[in-house]
Amino acid sequence: MASEDITKLAESLAKTKVGGGQLSFKGQSLKLNTAEDAEEVIKQIEEFDGLEALRLEGNTVGVEAAKVIAKALEKKSELKRCHWSDMFTGRLRSEIPPALISLGDALITAGAQLVELDLSDNAFGPDGVRGFEALLKSPACYTLQELKLNNCGMGIGGGKILAAALKECHRKSSAQGKPLALKIFVAGRNRLENDGATALAEAFGIIGTLEEVHMPQNGINHPGITALAQAFAINPLLKVINLNDNTFTEKGAVAMAETLKALRQIEVINFGDCLVRSKGAVAIADAVKEGLHKLKELNLSFCEIKRDAALTVAEAIEDKAELEKLDLNGNCLGEEGCEQLQEILEGFNMAAVLGSLSDDEGEEEDDEEEEEEDEEEEEEEEEEEEQQQLKERGQGEQESLTPKKIIDSQDSTPVPSPPVDVATFLAFPSPEKLLRLGPKCSVLIAQQTDTSDVEKVVTTLLRISSVFKDEAPVKTAVHETTDALMRKAFTSATFNSDAFITSLLIHMGLLKSEEKIKAVPSLYGILMTLNYMVQQDYFPKSLAPVLSAFVTKPNRALDSCSFARHMLLQTLHQL
Repeated sequence: MASEDITKLAESLAKTKVGGGQLSFKGQSLKLNTAEDAEEVIKQIEEFDGLEALRLEGNTVGVEAAKVIAKALEKKSELKRCHWSDMFTGRLRSEIPPALISLGDALITAGAQLVELDLSDNAFGPDGVRGFEALLKSPACYTLQELKLNNCGMGIGGGKILAAALKECHRKSSAQGKPLALKIFVAGRNRLENDGATALAEAFGIIGTLEEVHMPQNGINHPGITALAQAFAINPLLKVINLNDNTFTEKGAVAMAETLKALRQIEVINFGDCLVRSKGAVAIADAVKEGLHKLKELNLSFCEIKRDAALTVAEAIEDKAELEKLDLNGNCLGEEGCEQLQEILEGFNMAAVLGSLSDDEGEEEDDEEEEEEDEEEEEEEEEEEEQQQLKERGQGEQESLTPKKIIDSQDSTPVPSPPVDVATFLAFPSPEKLLRLGPKCSVLIAQQTDTSDVEKVVTTLLRISSVFKDEAPVKTAVHETTDALMRKAFTSATFNSDAFITSLLIHMGLLKSEEKIKAVPSLYGILMTLNYMVQQDYFPKSLAPVLSAFVTKPNRALDSCSFARHMLLQTLHQL
C-alpha cells in the first residue's frame, strides 16, 4: 500500500466513532481489498472491549480483507448488531458470497448472539443469500430480532433460500427452548414475486412474532399477497405492514382486509401504489372501521380508487384518535370528490391528517377502463391457477438458482394447455404463454415482426422482456427470442439503430418525448434483457455509451430496479 494511501486511510479512521459499545466506520468510503488494507480496521476491532455493534456501511470490502476482519471478530462474543449495508460497492457478485461466509463463520465461532443483521443495498443476488445461509441457521441468530435485506436483488430463488433458513433457525432454536422471535423484517426491492413471497409467508406463519414487515416493490400479485395476509393473521403483534408498489387487485385487498380485522396492534398500513382499486379500498375501510384503534398512518395512494370508495375510507377513520396521516393522493376523486373528502374529515375535526391531493387523476366518467382491466386480471388469474396446478403435479418450472434443491421427477399426467399464437402472446404477454409457443417461439416472433418499423421492434422487445424471470426455462426463452428479433433488426440495412435506442429510452421513461407515450410499468425485465443483449455480437457497440448515460441518470423507476440497473451498468462498463 502506497504511503499516501496509508495516510488517507488513517485520516478516515480518525473519524471513526466509538461509543455505547459501537464501533463505526460508516460512510468512510474505505477500499479494503487486501489484508494490509484492513490492518487499521482490524486493530480497532481487536482493541475494542465489549464490542456490541459494528458499522461497516458505505465502504467496500473484498474477499481477502473480509477474511482478516473475520479473524478479528472471532473473539467478539458480545457482538449483537451488524450494520453491514452497502458494504460491497464495486465488487463482482462472485466476491460477495465468500466474504459473507467468512464474516458469518466468525460470528458463529465467537458465539455471538445477534439481535440485528442489516445487509441491505448490497446487490448480491440469489447466490449472496447462500453467503449468510449458514449464519441464519446457526445459534448466532437464534436471538435475532431485526433482519434487514432491502434492495439486494435476491429474486425468487434467494427468497426461497432465505425462507428455508428462517424456518430451520426457528426449528433449531425451538429445540433449545428459545424459539426465534423475529420482530422486524425488511426486504423491499428484491423481485421476490409470488413464489418468493409465498415461501417467506410460510416462514412468517411459523415464526409468529413479527411486529414490522417491509416488502415494497417486489412484483408480488394477489396469490403472494393472499399468502402474506394469511401469515400476518397469525402474527398478532404486527404494528407496521409496508407492501407499497406491489399489485393487490381486489382479491389481494380483500384477503388483506380480512387479516386486518384480526390484528389489534396495527399502527401503519402502507398499501400505496398497490392497485387495490375501489372494491379493495371498501374492504380495507370496513376492516379499519371495525377496529384498528391504534392506527397512525393509512396509505392508499395511487391505487385507482374512485370517489365513493375514497369517501368510504374517510368515513371509516372517524374514531381513530391516534391517526396522524391519511394518504389518498393519486386516485380518481375529481375536484368535487376532493372537496367532499375534506368536508367529511373536517366534520370529524381530522382535516389535518389528510395528505396532499395534488396528483389526483380526476373522476372517471365510466367504468369501461376498469372493466377492461378486470378482464385482463381474470385472464392472469386463470393462468396463475393453471401454473399452480402444474406445479402441484410435479410439472412446474424448476428453480435454476437453488442448486441444493432436490428435483422431484415423479411421473404424472400433463395437463393440456390451450394453444397460444404469437399475436396472443404479444397482446397479453406472460411467461407461460411464451413457453407454450414452443421451441420455435423465437423464430415465430422474429418472422412476424416487421423490423423495418423501429416502433414495432421496440414494442415487441418490451413485450418479450416484460416476462423475464430468473428461472431457467423462461430466461432462456426470453434470451433466444431477443436474439432472433434483434439480430434480424440490427443486420437489416434499413434498420435505424439510433432511432431504435431513442424510442426504447422513451418507452422506458428515461427520455422525454413530445408525444404522450406511456412508459413501461417496470424496468426490471428490459434492464435484465439489455444486460444480456449488449453482450451479443449483433449489438452495435456505438450504442453502449448512450445507453450507459441514460441508465446512470437519477430516475425513480430505475431506483426501484437497482439490482438490474447495477448489473447492466457493470456490463456496459466492461464492454
